[in-house]
Amino acid sequence: MEVLQDLSFINLITHASVLVQLVMGLLLLVSLMSWWYIFLKMFAIRAEKKLSEEFEELFWSQSDLGKLYQNGTVASGEAGCMARIFSAGFAEFAKQKRKPGADNIAVMESVRRAMRATYQREMDNLESHLSFLATVGSVSPYVGLFGTVWGIMNAFRGLSNVGQATLAHVAPGIAEALVATAMGLFAAIPAVVAYNRYAHDVTRLSSRFESFMEEFSNVLQRQS
Repeated sequence: MEVLQDLSFINLITHASVLVQLVMGLLLLVSLMSWWYIFLKMFAIRAEKKLSEEFEELFWSQSDLGKLYQNGTVASGEAGCMARIFSAGFAEFAKQKRKPGADNIAVMESVRRAMRATYQREMDNLESHLSFLATVGSVSPYVGLFGTVWGIMNAFRGLSNVGQATLAHVAPGIAEALVATAMGLFAAIPAVVAYNRYAHDVTRLSSRFESFMEEFSNVLQRQS
């Protein structure tokens, strides 16, 4: 019973060396932060997909782009990234067309630059925190491994004071050290899975935005 108590998860953590405990605390903090960003990005990307679909339907069903631009939801940007890209492009188009003697080629170049700038800001926002998840996924196992190596070193150093080493003497120290590796994997695996998933989703949204910008540019070019 005493051996089982010594090898319980809580006792393994509380009796670990200070450095190993610091490693475990760091991994726990990083894991909690990564889970926060995982849920944050999940809701943000899911909402953006829905808003983009709704705006595309609205865009292709609306024959008067001026009315669409003046729509309260679109003008405020509440309709999502695609609506903000549209607003930036149409606002620049209207601004350039009001200038006397406006050249169509120059107008369209200005419109594309305005949309590209907004597109870049929206992509930066969608990609925020993904680098953190990638870092957690790649670094956490090594941090946990560092704690494990340090713990094993301490376990073997403790054996030097024991006349006859047995499994009962070695097991607690090895188990304490391996907890750090387990926590490193616990932090890394969800972060890697989430990063790969969200990076794929963001890439698909990026392609969708770029296709929309090309189609919208063609519509404006025909109107000009």
